[in-house]
Amino acid sequence: MAAVRDPEATKARIFDAAVAEFARHGIAGARIDRIAAEAKANKQLIYAYFGNKAELFTQVLGRCMVDLAAAVPVDPDDIDGYVDRLLDYHATHPELLRLLFWEGIEYGSAELPDEPQRQEHYARKVTALADGQARGVITDAFPPGDLLILLTALTNWMVVVPQMRRILTGTDDTDRERLRASIKEAARRLTAR
Repeated sequence: MAAVRDPEATKARIFDAAVAEFARHGIAGARIDRIAAEAKANKQLIYAYFGNKAELFTQVLGRCMVDLAAAVPVDPDDIDGYVDRLLDYHATHPELLRLLFWEGIEYGSAELPDEPQRQEHYARKVTALADGQARGVITDAFPPGDLLILLTALTNWMVVVPQMRRILTGTDDTDRERLRASIKEAARRLTAR
């Protein structure tokens, strides 16, 4: 009996393998051969489904960003909850921040291949914060885009540099919980009216 082809399952395996490969090695260091081997797919299918390596990276990061936006929408009415959800998400999906850092290394300040879509992605988040500012729920001392950068840096950095978190704050569960409480307190103070 011949094997039944399932293009969607193959695309999903390629996508998962690409996430892991790019998170580990970045754009320049990633290898299509390794993605194909991990996905149990041939290289030609990767190119057919996703294009070249740079296009594959852009699609991988784009979908990861959409997943984050759906799972953790910005909520100016509940900064504590937003910070908790963001910390939990990144603890479970550290690959997203790694992908973003690799993108920064690769592109620097040059325009991204999907920059218009990324601008739309972030515009929705900035609009949510601007709405919270207009309603007086959070401070308007910072432009909403600046506030988003500050909140993002505050919540993401310990996942990006886990070695610094370990060195500076310790490794016990109580150390992690204390740091979480400190991050939440900093976010509350940063956004307080």
